[in-house]
Amino acid sequence: MLVATFTSSPDEIDWLYRGVRRLLPAQWEAFRAGAPDPDGDLLAGYSRLLASPDREVRLRAARDWCAWEDAVIPHERDSGQFSAGTDDELLTLARLCAHYYGHHAWLEDDQLLRDIHLLHGIPAVLIHGRADLSAPLRKAWQLAQAWPDAELVVIDDAGHTGSPSMGTAVLEAIARFEEP
Repeated sequence: MLVATFTSSPDEIDWLYRGVRRLLPAQWEAFRAGAPDPDGDLLAGYSRLLASPDREVRLRAARDWCAWEDAVIPHERDSGQFSAGTDDELLTLARLCAHYYGHHAWLEDDQLLRDIHLLHGIPAVLIHGRADLSAPLRKAWQLAQAWPDAELVVIDDAGHTGSPSMGTAVLEAIARFEEP
């Protein structure tokens, strides 16, 4: 079972850290302004800040990062806030995202789609919110089309962080895979 599918492809990462700015220009400008080179590679810039020996530099970068993440999901019903975590939680989230997404999770472009044949014969349920701004439905749909044993369940009232309907779909999918 995969929920809120995000394959770390260059187009998904570009959407999340550049493309969605079309919908959130003020918040993206604030995120961009926190980078050492606002016109350069934002992920690499934030990675450098998040690795700084100065804890205050790391915390400022983590707060800016999490404020951007929060900006992408506030329209969701049960979104919560990444920035509400402890300093260590903010640092962990920001460092993991900047590091992995900055390297596209060490995957070649669309490697997961290209190699999906390796999963043929393995049943799966992909559960995805239609209103997911951070990981639009397209990639989950492509995976489901290429994986004959996968079923895509689209939750109309959910985004990336879910909804009660998504919670129900997750529980139903778990029940389908439970041993008798």
